[in-house]
Amino acid sequence: MSPRIGLDQTTLLQAAAELADTHGFDHVTLALLARKLNIRTPSLYNHIDGLPGLRKKLSVYGLAQLFEKLSRSAADLAGDDAVRALGKAYLAFARSRPGLYELTLRAADPGDPEIADAGEKIVKLIVNTFSAYDLADDAALHAVRGLRSILHGFASLEQKGGFGLPLDLDKSFQLLLDAFLAGIHKMRDDEAPNESRQL
Repeated sequence: MSPRIGLDQTTLLQAAAELADTHGFDHVTLALLARKLNIRTPSLYNHIDGLPGLRKKLSVYGLAQLFEKLSRSAADLAGDDAVRALGKAYLAFARSRPGLYELTLRAADPGDPEIADAGEKIVKLIVNTFSAYDLADDAALHAVRGLRSILHGFASLEQKGGFGLPLDLDKSFQLLLDAFLAGIHKMRDDEAPNESRQL
């Protein structure tokens, strides 16, 4: 086996992410990755700190990929349109990159600064999206939690085959987002001052 020329960490992470998407996060090993890259397993240690280091780097990589997809989807949009775009982009990412998506949720050390920073960028993007609704600080954070729960819950149930009935999943997802947005509008209206409601 001849060593691969020009191997860098980005190439390594892309290959590892492909393995995760194909075989599942738990089945990615250093030996399998080395075989895919046509190198010897010890050569991987020039780029990562063993399997724990690979999982950490993959978690950060996955969060960065998800952030990029979400931020592109909501660019130049606001309010309901932005929330719907974020939702569709999130679900599309989970569907197209199942192993990488799982890695964004199962970080080896969620308290690691790199992982925390990458995750915080996604949270801030969603918080900024809700700024169009003029919700109070706590209400905005509740809304963010609600949306994240909806997106992750739907994506996870779909990945695990939890939707057994022959109904259009995209339609179910659209109705779920519509119901959530109706709740956000009610929350905003309930927070409005009494004088505003009387106008």
